[in-house]
Amino acid sequence: MTIHRPGLPGDLPRPEVLWARWALVAVLQATTAAERSRGSRTGFWIDDEGLHLDDCGCTRWTLARMDGGRFVLYGEDESSDVKWHQPPIDMLAGAPDWLPYETLHDLLEGYELGCIYWYENGSWARAPYPDGLDDDGLDCGMSRFVDKGEALGLLDGNDYGAAAGHSAEILLDAAERYRLTPELLASVVTNSRDEHWDLPAMTRALRGVGPAGGGVPV
Repeated sequence: MTIHRPGLPGDLPRPEVLWARWALVAVLQATTAAERSRGSRTGFWIDDEGLHLDDCGCTRWTLARMDGGRFVLYGEDESSDVKWHQPPIDMLAGAPDWLPYETLHDLLEGYELGCIYWYENGSWARAPYPDGLDDDGLDCGMSRFVDKGEALGLLDGNDYGAAAGHSAEILLDAAERYRLTPELLASVVTNSRDEHWDLPAMTRALRGVGPAGGGVPV
């Protein structure tokens, strides 16, 4: 699946799919030490605000699930030309009233946002961009989840698939069907010789992204 530069709302898959792929990596990366950290976090994780990605340099994003089957995706990649554009671009133009405005305004004031996308009534939307804008960062930030091949590569590249005795395809399929269970996670750990797995933390993270956390089967 191709993401245009700048991104178009139609470039994004259904939010449940985006959530599932992102959540899988967040669950597999979960550790008790990271949960207890009071400083800034990096990598992939889930908390009360939603799913997060921060590579500690180039890109950071949040996908939040809102009431009524709505979602909001916001963040930035260094490739975005939006926040420095002149005249300034109003990233909230045409936005609905249910967005987390306090959070978004804080990020906008700190020049920490490159784009905002929101989902309701079966489609994604964003503010209009001026002609000639080169990029809003959506491609570099989200292609790892939008393209299924890249999502599988992300799993394999971090030894979350075959090294644990489960193929990346099996894990991703379970996640997308919202069938990623504590039992499957336990089998991943049991079949792995890698000591980096933290099953209690993984299970806690799963509670926020699977059926018990309000996930929507796809």
